[in-house]
Amino acid sequence: MDSTQSFRFFNRGPSPVVRLVFFSALSLLLMFVDARFRYLESARSVVSVLITPIQRLTAMPAYLLDQIGDIFITQQAQRDLKSTNNQLQIQHQQDAAKLLQLQSSQLENQQLRTLSSLPLSPGYTAQLVEVVYAERDVFKRRVLISKGANAKMEMGQVVMDDKGIVGQITRVYPWLSEVTLITEKDRAVPVQVLRNGLRSIVFGAGDTSQLALRFMPESADIQVGDVLVTSGIDGVYPQGIPVAKVAKVERDPSYPFARIFCLPTAGVDQHRHLLVLAKPPKLPERPAEEPVTGEVDKRAKGRRRN
Repeated sequence: MDSTQSFRFFNRGPSPVVRLVFFSALSLLLMFVDARFRYLESARSVVSVLITPIQRLTAMPAYLLDQIGDIFITQQAQRDLKSTNNQLQIQHQQDAAKLLQLQSSQLENQQLRTLSSLPLSPGYTAQLVEVVYAERDVFKRRVLISKGANAKMEMGQVVMDDKGIVGQITRVYPWLSEVTLITEKDRAVPVQVLRNGLRSIVFGAGDTSQLALRFMPESADIQVGDVLVTSGIDGVYPQGIPVAKVAKVERDPSYPFARIFCLPTAGVDQHRHLLVLAKPPKLPERPAEEPVTGEVDKRAKGRRRN
């Protein structure tokens, strides 16, 4: 007797084929009943509620992996963004510095062009110089320029920019020269009012933004806005170069002199390139004044003769 047949008496129930046919028919019947009468909706809902936690639990590893990946991706993106932001900030600062340098170069270029095209009085020549040092003492208005005895600089030469008088050379070194600004305290420049030709002397006040006209009568014809130019009568400053502009006039009948404040026309503490004018031709020597006592004696003798 075959061994497979010897154990058949332990197998109970229908055969697999019968079971397949039965369950297939049952499935079709249930599907028909569910589609026709909707009897399994409540059962499906209950099963869905029971299965949902299991579904979420089984999906949790994939969700955690996605979250961890997103965290790493976000952190990397933040690092890349910060790095890009830092690079852009550095580039912006470099571009801003280059822009400032370019603007400064353009201003210097424009000033140099203006200086080179200035019309000078006949007989005057000029040398272009550069300010290399400024006086550290805030009470001294002096600068050092880039040319000295090697370029035949001399004491007394006038220094100007494209707008007016800046100062005068007061000391000469081998390769540098010291320029005292017109705003130096008590520094005097002979001027005249361009509007009416009134002559006077403007004095420095120790402040780069202020000059003063002193010893002008209270009734002097000077108005706010008047332009003061060099008079040229002293033989040091060429005639007609702008010096200052009247900014304020105070008249008090109780004082014999008016208080007149002026603003320097030139950028005495602004520009880097300046012009040094050659010395003007020497004027004839001033005649010596006779003593007052001699004049009195002559007058007395004349009276006696009479």
